[in-house]
Amino acid sequence: MSVVRRLFPFFLLALSIAATGCREDGEIQISSLDFNGVEQVDKAALASVLQTRRGSRIPWGRQRYFDRRAFDADLKRIQAFYADRGFPDARVTSFDVALNGAQDKVDIAVNISEGEPIRVAAVELAGFDVLTSDDRDNLRESLLIRVGAPLDRTLARAARERTLNELRDRGYPHAEVTIAEEDAGEKARRVVFEATPGPLAHFGPIEIEGAVSVDENIIRRQLTFEPGDVFSRREMRESQRKLYGLELFEFVNVQSQEDQAPQMPEVPVRVTVAEGKHQRVTFGVGYGTEEQARARVRWDHNNFAGDARHAGFEAKWSSLDRGVRTEYREPFFLSPHFSLSVDGQAWQAAEPVYDLDSLGGRVTLRHQANTQNFWTVGFINEYQRSTVAPEALLDFTIRDELIALGLDPTDGTFRGTLSAIAFDVSRNTSNNLLDARSGYVLNGHIEQAGQWLPGSFNYWAVGGEARHYLPVGNAFVVANRMRLGTIDAAGVLDRDVPFYKRYFLGGASSIRGWGRLEVGPTSGFGLPIGGHTMVEGSSEVRTAAWGKFGVVAFADYGNVWSRSWDFNANDLRYAVGPGLRYLTPVGPARMDFGYQLNPIEGLRVNGELEKRHWRIHFSIGQAF
Repeated sequence: MSVVRRLFPFFLLALSIAATGCREDGEIQISSLDFNGVEQVDKAALASVLQTRRGSRIPWGRQRYFDRRAFDADLKRIQAFYADRGFPDARVTSFDVALNGAQDKVDIAVNISEGEPIRVAAVELAGFDVLTSDDRDNLRESLLIRVGAPLDRTLARAARERTLNELRDRGYPHAEVTIAEEDAGEKARRVVFEATPGPLAHFGPIEIEGAVSVDENIIRRQLTFEPGDVFSRREMRESQRKLYGLELFEFVNVQSQEDQAPQMPEVPVRVTVAEGKHQRVTFGVGYGTEEQARARVRWDHNNFAGDARHAGFEAKWSSLDRGVRTEYREPFFLSPHFSLSVDGQAWQAAEPVYDLDSLGGRVTLRHQANTQNFWTVGFINEYQRSTVAPEALLDFTIRDELIALGLDPTDGTFRGTLSAIAFDVSRNTSNNLLDARSGYVLNGHIEQAGQWLPGSFNYWAVGGEARHYLPVGNAFVVANRMRLGTIDAAGVLDRDVPFYKRYFLGGASSIRGWGRLEVGPTSGFGLPIGGHTMVEGSSEVRTAAWGKFGVVAFADYGNVWSRSWDFNANDLRYAVGPGLRYLTPVGPARMDFGYQLNPIEGLRVNGELEKRHWRIHFSIGQAF
């Protein structure tokens, strides 16, 4: 009887095909595939292991067709999927197939009885005495397999790899780890990871292969280990990352050769590289609601004058900024963790409120401790010429303030030299620079101009930013950001702080209900004039929609205040809205619609009183 029940839906499908006389196996599109009774496993993960899949809902997208033999195999895959995740009694009890009226599309529903799972009674580590008790505790906590959860053998295998890598990162390249399951009652198993560490090993001779024009010493100095150090796969991965960071090689592989020295205390290492082109020219064009049309050309030489030095030149034009920049970087300055950069520029920024011309450069010393942490200290020396917007000259309510800032009241221009010391620190654990799904980013900035430094300005600036990315299941990412800063004139006059250093908010990546630099203090005429303190934050929920498209819902908040160190949490501007994302090789292309929840009364945009309380923004990359 069970065989008849299983074949009956196929009988109906075959009867429908025969009645039409025009449809064959492989020509009927799968319009939907649903699972009933699935409660303890991820439906998306289950669907991903099957050959039978729903076709794209987009007319021009890929369509999927029904294949009976593939579907028969999928019924067995479902049972194997459940068994691998601790459900030995799971069964496909029945399935339903329904053709549409045209007999060219089918809806499939699979009914599943999951049964009772085998649960994890305990997780034990045996043979890991070479690790400290704290390391063993941390290792046990890092394993994804949990007491009380179903015995997911895919997680158990991943946990085995995690324990094995921990030993190999601690000096035991010959380690082996096995998994044993022991009965612990009805439907319960004790999972034991048993290790055979082998002897403690050290790095042996290091062999370099593939270097042609790049000196071997350049490669060796990027390695974070040397012969005699305790063996660690982690240091090998870090060395490989640093070699790729030189941008000299298309391929890098740092491989230990423990097979050539089984159970020996010294493990030889082979570093294999394939050199890429050291010089390249790149061009770029694009469009955004803020920059509008933009064009960029860049030349880079990654082995300038040898020794992996970098030289670059960039020219850019857009409605917001334009000019040329040059840069030179010494990647190995005194020690492998330090680099020294010298940058110069002739640049013009055309913001809605002011124009800024700058000529000069900066020298920056950077310390990169690892992939996640770095700090920099830099000296800035630039000649600045800034001009406020013509509308500001017509606004007599701020005329005295413009004069106090040192601007010529006839043309709104200020000229001076900026000499400053800046210190930045950063920690980044996010998994992707362009489209993060997990981890966090912390940035801090301190800048001081004047006092013992020559120049026209005298101020202190302090700022910080925090971002956090939290995946929720496989479908959603909750992203949060908060940024704050203040700038304080060290002297008694506002002219000690350049006008362009004032804070302005609003735009494609900042309180998206407003346009660029529209949020902040305004003059009596309604013109944004910036301030000395700002707070800004955003929260987003991101999810994939279909194909390369994704959608977000966001809430932005923040404001700018006139005085230094003047925060007022009761005086924030808010904007909310939806957004659309499309994944590209250079990051998500995005469109955001932002709506103002509490508009700024009297705000003028391009000299006209603002009447539109929403904005649409186009750009590349996530807002944060």
